[in-house]
Amino acid sequence: MGRSSWAVAAAVPLVMLVSACAQPAADAAPAGSPPAAEALGADEVALRVTHAGGFVTPQSIPSRVPALSIYGDGRVITEGPVAAIYPGPALPNLQQARISAADVDALVRRAVKAGVGAGTDLGQPAVADAATTRFVVTTEGGVRTTDAYALEMPDDAGVLTAAQKSAREKLSHLLAALQDLPKTLGKGAVSEEGGYQATVVAGIATPYTRQPENVVELGAPAPVAWPGPALPGARLNPNVDVGCVAASGDQGRAVLAAAGKANAMTPWASGGKQWSVQVRPLLPDESGCADLAKQE
Repeated sequence: MGRSSWAVAAAVPLVMLVSACAQPAADAAPAGSPPAAEALGADEVALRVTHAGGFVTPQSIPSRVPALSIYGDGRVITEGPVAAIYPGPALPNLQQARISAADVDALVRRAVKAGVGAGTDLGQPAVADAATTRFVVTTEGGVRTTDAYALEMPDDAGVLTAAQKSAREKLSHLLAALQDLPKTLGKGAVSEEGGYQATVVAGIATPYTRQPENVVELGAPAPVAWPGPALPGARLNPNVDVGCVAASGDQGRAVLAAAGKANAMTPWASGGKQWSVQVRPLLPDESGCADLAKQE
């Protein structure tokens, strides 16, 4: 496909859950020096940016895709642009590219220098229900994270100190650099751009509900037979009616093929019932539904 998108700015969803804004415990210890990329496994995350919180539906939490994942072997996986249509596509537009080991090292060092994993006080802007930008980096001391609530929102209420603003500005600059790796790393540094080919795909299922009349008038899609493991699968959270199944091999390919022809409103038929399913290709460091259950 043409030029890939490197935009990793948060797109805050619309309904239901507020982010936990405090820094995680991993921030408490200072980050160590970043390891050389060669010391990381091919599927080990060197640097990642995700977005958490905001108002979201329960099933959208585990189906979220990290905005940026950089792996030990230089693979870079991002979510590309999606057509502004309704209903939207059933599959996220995941794109993969590759950078050198030296550039992996450079970006990890840049993240550590920007304060990822340092436990810096970032304050909290007086903004309700914003998303949290989470930076994850692998260092000699292990995996370190930093959460920045409402990172791209202005401090209109003036509640942040000068030090907090400075720390947040460093993370904003890091995010901007990661938004455009070809510009950040230089001409020719990013290669092999194209669609990401997942080997395992998850289906996050909830009972299908009848659509509003205005949606029906647009042409409600006909039910499609679910080609993967029987839905809804095991609950990701015992307190929330959201199930998950994972498909690989022939089943995984069948799910991806069917989802490629479906949209976000497609009802999926399984076990004599209809289900709403969010299809989530798993990333190289993910193996099944248990990995998605950790999403926030």
